[in-house]
Parts: sequence; structure tokens; C-alpha cells
Amino acid sequence: MKEEAQVQAERNKGARIDYTAIAESPAFRNLLAKKKKFILPLSLFFLAFYFTLPVLTAYTKVLNNPAIGAISWAWVFAFAQFIMTWVLCSLYSKKAASFDVMVEDIRTEAKQ
Repeated sequence: MKEEAQVQAERNKGARIDYTAIAESPAFRNLLAKKKKFILPLSLFFLAFYFTLPVLTAYTKVLNNPAIGAISWAWVFAFAQFIMTWVLCSLYSKKAASFDVMVEDIRTEAKQ
């Protein structure tokens, strides 16, 4: 029963958080700027890399040349897209840990 009271007290505390003040705080703006600085270039790279394959296969024959035996460059490029996706996912997962630390700092600051 005591645990339920503590949970309810935490919920009531959270109801009094001023989200406008958090959104206007320098720490939150710094978090958004860092996320944007990281996510935007990675997203642009992903989109450029992803759409290069269909564009090159549709309008040129450059990827039709054999790369390894009977395997053409189109297959190599397509396989590279899977690798690129896993690499970008790993990079973001590692970077997200630092974002999480910043979020916890903002939450702690907001509770005070």
C-alpha cells in the first residue's frame, strides 16, 4: 500500500512540471541542437546513399559491370546498403546514450 502512495505522489509531482519552461531552457535547446547536428547529416547521407542505387540503375549502366565474377556492382551496392543501415543504427544507438544523459539532467533540473 505504501508503494502505491509513493507512485501516486510521483505522478502528482510530474503533473506540476512546467513543460514550457523546460522547452525554453538552455539545456533543452542545447539537446535539440546537438541532436539536430547529429541526425540531419546522417539522414541526408542515408537518403543520398539509398536513392543512388535506383537512380544509377534506372538511368545509367555503370552498375551493370561485373565486380566479382558474375556479381555486378548493383548487387555489391545493394548489399552495402544493408551494411550502411546497420552502421548508422549502431552509431545512433551509441550517440543516443549521451542524449539520454542530457535528458536526465534536464529532468532533474525540472524537478527542482
